[in-house]
Amino acid sequence: MRIIFSLLLLLGVGLNVSARQKVYDFNTRCEQAYDAIMQLRISTGRALLEAEKKEHPDNLAPYFLENYADFFPLFFNEDAGEYAKKRSLRSFRLNKLSEGPSDSPYYLYTQAAVKFQWAMIKIKFDEKWDATWEIRKAYMMLKENQRLFPDFVPNNLLMGAMQTVFGTIPEGYRWITNILGLKGSMKEGMANVNKFIESNSPEAKMFREESYYYYCYLTLFIVNKPEDTWDFLQRKQLDTKNNYLFALMVANLALNNQKAAIGIKVLQERNDTPEYEDIQYYNYVMGLLKLTRLDPDAHVYLERFVNNFKGKFYVKECLQRLSWYYYLEGNQAAADKYRAMILTKGGVETDADKQALKEAKAGKWPNPFLLRVRLLSDGGYFSKALGMLLTKKAADFPAMEDKLEYAYRLGRIYDESGQDDQAIAMYDVTVKVGANRPEYYAARASLQMGYIYEKRNEKAKALECYQRCLSMKGHDYKNSLDQRAKAGIQRVNGT
Repeated sequence: MRIIFSLLLLLGVGLNVSARQKVYDFNTRCEQAYDAIMQLRISTGRALLEAEKKEHPDNLAPYFLENYADFFPLFFNEDAGEYAKKRSLRSFRLNKLSEGPSDSPYYLYTQAAVKFQWAMIKIKFDEKWDATWEIRKAYMMLKENQRLFPDFVPNNLLMGAMQTVFGTIPEGYRWITNILGLKGSMKEGMANVNKFIESNSPEAKMFREESYYYYCYLTLFIVNKPEDTWDFLQRKQLDTKNNYLFALMVANLALNNQKAAIGIKVLQERNDTPEYEDIQYYNYVMGLLKLTRLDPDAHVYLERFVNNFKGKFYVKECLQRLSWYYYLEGNQAAADKYRAMILTKGGVETDADKQALKEAKAGKWPNPFLLRVRLLSDGGYFSKALGMLLTKKAADFPAMEDKLEYAYRLGRIYDESGQDDQAIAMYDVTVKVGANRPEYYAARASLQMGYIYEKRNEKAKALECYQRCLSMKGHDYKNSLDQRAKAGIQRVNGT
């Protein structure tokens, strides 16, 4: 009798345990952990999550936030060994999160976000097919969650980011949207992102800083409104000193928007105590920024990246910049050494890596004068670059590609300096001479003219320039330029 009673007791206890309600509780400790992870103080965040799991074993929020702690190092550092160790955690966490109550808006949202993060990781490890389906599943989950919980604003953030990107995917990657069966809209996508940012709901406050990251990248690289991006950064006064992720973001935005001085300052002034994650991407960005200023120590950061980075993205571009550095220093042996490495190291996923490989295979070195002008212009040092250019004229360069680059660089500097009419004149020359050549100058000149005409509200001329950019074939950076041109067409047409 006692044995039967004991068995019943055990069964009763078991039933009570299994019946205990799992929850998604983003309590104060989880918020602190999330904030630490988003600042790339990942060890601190993990410790808080472990404490939460021990004290509240039925809280599923820590499993969701742990995925962020794995996402950032895997995404930035691309360490294949770490990926092999951690990839099984994807299924483990999805299974844990699916134990929660299905009547919670976090039930589908957390699973969709985990799938989306792993899709981004898989792209870095050349698992594009799996990444494609991860994105599709994440999007479908978010759509269903939006149907069930229309007032749950985190849906808008992730869905909006996907819609914006889907709406501007260039021809070279159109297979992705065909497989997904999705047609995005830049206008609708950014409206969703803004809806989240402007919301005062508790969920929006929780993920607020994450939304800034999405907004800035989408606004600069997809919507192509650099002024809006920098106005936003000024208004929000992001803590780039103590938030390493924000420091990297602002530095990268500066690198891609001719504001090298800002990027260098942000990276130099950040808090670099040991509790922050070791991110090799820092050396890549700092090296490129310093090279645009022609700093004598630019090579130090570029070499650190090449020697310590374990992934494939940006490697060929970094080696190209190292070869340029030594070429301009007059050290041809070192320049040749790094150019030779381009042929065997890194991948060709980015347009910049593809262009670096193409240059290395061609074996021809750029004109050193124009290379210095290019680097200074890319960094936003326009007065110095213009002063150099005006000491020459196109006839001083025997090679046609150098004459073309001269016209293009002059146009870009006039453009960035607000001298629109002079810029259009030089861009027009660049397009007429270079439309059928392999260099990217004519396509980019046409794109930039589109921006100027769009700014002037001359819509027909803007559309003509964007369409002409799209029509040019076989040039460097085609995918990224096509994406920007397509975004321009959407803006002008209001779609």
